Amino acid sequence: MAVRCSIAPSEMPMTFSSVDGIRKIAESGRFKAWFLDQFGVLHDGKKPYPGAISTLEKLANHGGKMVIISNSSRRASTTMEKLKSLGFDPSLFLGAVTSGELTHQYLQRRDDPWFAELGSSCIHMTWSDRGAISLDGLALQTVDNVDDANFILAHGTEALGVPFGDAVPKSLEDLKQILELCAKRKIPMVVANPDYVTVEARALRVMPGTLAAAYEKLGGEVKWMGKPDKVIYRSAMAMAGVGAHDCIAVGDSLHHDILGANVAGIESAFVTGGIHATDLGLNAFGEIADLTAVEDLASKYDAYPSYVLPAFTW
Repeated sequence: MAVRCSIAPSEMPMTFSSVDGIRKIAESGRFKAWFLDQFGVLHDGKKPYPGAISTLEKLANHGGKMVIISNSSRRASTTMEKLKSLGFDPSLFLGAVTSGELTHQYLQRRDDPWFAELGSSCIHMTWSDRGAISLDGLALQTVDNVDDANFILAHGTEALGVPFGDAVPKSLEDLKQILELCAKRKIPMVVANPDYVTVEARALRVMPGTLAAAYEKLGGEVKWMGKPDKVIYRSAMAMAGVGAHDCIAVGDSLHHDILGANVAGIESAFVTGGIHATDLGLNAFGEIADLTAVEDLASKYDAYPSYVLPAFTW
């Protein structure tokens, strides 16, 4: 059951607890469900962070219900397969709620009025090096002419889907030029990954949220299918069978994870060693951030965590 946040993030007090790991939070029994981001919290896209696997096991032993909530444009099943390949035990999780999964469901069901009016022809922005995302089961037609498109579907930032054959690699600037043409026609965009950037082996990779933000600046309409929108938190709460008071979100993005938790009315834990590590002057895993710097950064994003910790460790 989702509970609407009673106060706006900008009205929230700047108070948080600094902790070394999640042990004290878990042992308090305060939260029945834990909503965990993956990139920047559990792994860096290539390998698990030190202690992440054992921390999950200990959290499970303390009765924590765990759900992955991710702005990944991949389906939930693909996300769980990825975690397994990295050495995580999928049985520890109730499941995963991803932006890609929600996007697929909404496009397939068409029971939401906004999605019902989209049409079936789309400009498909997808991945190339990371692997294009399938539209099987959605009854969609990909088009390469903006004049033939009913909407834009943004899964990635590396390529353009075509009616037949493999996706055609495109630069970020190429895709932004296409968006300019789309904006002139005022066609809507569905973004299946609202992240601006993500951590990948300590580097930051541009995500579809960057394209969506650019499209909004052009005057385009965007449907954000993930954090910080409440849609992903409502789905996670339904999966765990809990209300907002009984869950906590753990993430490394103030704009997406922490602001999203604020808006959804749930508590949150901010992992400082993820995408904001450089902003906070952190150079090594587990390094403790200056709390004044954390306060300043939280104010900048108008996003306020309940707890702050250097990494997802016990």
